[in-house]
Amino acid sequence: MPQTLLLAEDDRAIRHALERALTLEGYQVTAVADGVEALAQAHKSPPDVLVLDVMMPGIDGLQVCRVLRAEGDRTPILMLTALVETADRIAGLDAGADDYVVKPFDVEEVFARLRALLRRTGSATGTASAAGTTGPGAAAPGVREPEPPAERLLTAAGLRMDPQARRAWRGGRELELTRTEFELLELLVRNAGIVLDHSTIYDRIWGYDFGPGSKNLAVYVGYLRRKLDEPGAPQLIHTVRGVGYVLRED
Repeated sequence: MPQTLLLAEDDRAIRHALERALTLEGYQVTAVADGVEALAQAHKSPPDVLVLDVMMPGIDGLQVCRVLRAEGDRTPILMLTALVETADRIAGLDAGADDYVVKPFDVEEVFARLRALLRRTGSATGTASAAGTTGPGAAAPGVREPEPPAERLLTAAGLRMDPQARRAWRGGRELELTRTEFELLELLVRNAGIVLDHSTIYDRIWGYDFGPGSKNLAVYVGYLRRKLDEPGAPQLIHTVRGVGYVLRED
């Protein structure tokens, strides 16, 4: 079955050109012109991946992203933006986007980034792929699921992770992580005590290296630190300047 893709772009020429290119690449594309249509279509028929333009009239791409994430939808999202400032890109990641492409872009770069996003998610869609919280056997709303058997957990530096259910804990506190945050933390836990360089992390998490000027990794490490760190407790993710990051409990 072809992978389904929802494209939201208000520029008609770009929308039609990208829709054609993505269709020829093998995607089943639904193209809409604004954020209102994008949300309606995402609710009606959840796609495998979304491509959202940031600047759209009415509800823009960032707002679409925030709404879907607030609803628990973890479908991968690629943002298209003409804004080149780091703060603008960080705003997209903060809204819950998984990646972005800066306009004007090469369509081959869009293809590569979509392939990387879908590899990471196994083409799973919507909330059913988020954290094992939906579908048969999931706990009812408001009911806390018990922790899995110890033999199923990854443990390091006071952290526990269940890759199968995509859940993580520090001490008695369960962590609320996005897909990318979970995958980054899992990589660090599996390599606890080992310094991982930037290019290795980019390759394992995003599927390609953004280059030396990228702030993506630093942004996500910052997200993780805010969720992991506790007053009076040791910091777990350490920066090794000029190299990368390591997970350890000093």
